[in-house]
Amino acid sequence: MIELEGVPELVDPVMVAAFEGWNDAGDAASAAVAHLEREWKGEVFAALDAEDYYDFQVNRPQVWLEGGVRRITWPTTRLSVVRVGETGGRGRARDLVLVRGIEPSMRWRSFCNELLGFAHELGVEMVVVLGALLGDTPHTRPVPVTGTTSDADLARTMDLEESRYEGPTGIVGVLQEACGHAGVPAVSLWAAVPHYVSQPPNPKATLALLNRLEDLLDMRIPLGELPDDARAWQLGVDQLAAEDSEVAEYVQSLEEARDTAELPEASGEAIAKEFERYLRRRDGQPGQPGGHASGGTTATEGGSYLRGTSGVPGRPARPQEPREPVEEPQEDESAPEHRDGPGKRDGPEDQEGPDTSGGRDDG
Repeated sequence: MIELEGVPELVDPVMVAAFEGWNDAGDAASAAVAHLEREWKGEVFAALDAEDYYDFQVNRPQVWLEGGVRRITWPTTRLSVVRVGETGGRGRARDLVLVRGIEPSMRWRSFCNELLGFAHELGVEMVVVLGALLGDTPHTRPVPVTGTTSDADLARTMDLEESRYEGPTGIVGVLQEACGHAGVPAVSLWAAVPHYVSQPPNPKATLALLNRLEDLLDMRIPLGELPDDARAWQLGVDQLAAEDSEVAEYVQSLEEARDTAELPEASGEAIAKEFERYLRRRDGQPGQPGGHASGGTTATEGGSYLRGTSGVPGRPARPQEPREPVEEPQEDESAPEHRDGPGKRDGPEDQEGPDTSGGRDDG
């Protein structure tokens, strides 16, 4: 039963959701929603009953101490609300309903229906689901983020791609389909994460998702320390990759494939979009960007970023379980084997990308 005591009347609310697990390579999507909660001090107003949707042998509860008293935190999905216009908007008050949790183990249709029940009660105008997939994309280039929808009219009006993917899907795809049946406009934003450096966190992919969300919703999002974290992450991966000549050659082959594929897209329109974002950020906040992301992880804090069984930089290892489908780019015959980590690209998700440089999934 939905109880919304204490939730104020919302202004033009948009629901932004992300789920840990299969749809969240490098934890990039869930970290993006966590960043929004932190920067805008989101207040949790509801949580789904963990007993209904989670297998606790798969997602185990956590025990912690509070004043010497043992407490248990159960895996679940929580909803919070933030008023954007008061802290970082562009002169227009707008509320976000943030949904962050774990992909459920069971009863997916009931799970989606419960979230849509909240959306209906809160007057949500649109649902945006964030995801991240593994693909053949180099860490040295901008993170490809693709926006997809199953609504042809929405695709035209918001400059999105209409979903054509067929194959295995996750909760992102199921939720988007449920939104379509309920008549709620829904969009998926997918970031492509290099498969050879898929360990979380990936602040560069998180930053790319937030930038794309900014453009989609026409608002300014405070980034805090995230840009610095993204630069530190890339520097750390650069250093680790440089220690292995085969990895360096492989990264170079991905760079060449990406640059060749994107050459026709280096247009005035792309430059104009970047300039518009710069102006929005400059006009929205004259001083330093507001807020600070807590505890940004740099490249040196979590050990090796490169995927490998020993944790020592080396050749990428072989993926164990497919994640998101992304079409194969043309690779150099001399490139080293790299299908070595969990989440090989030719597996799941709901919106397949046209190529590895623009990987998209789950529409």
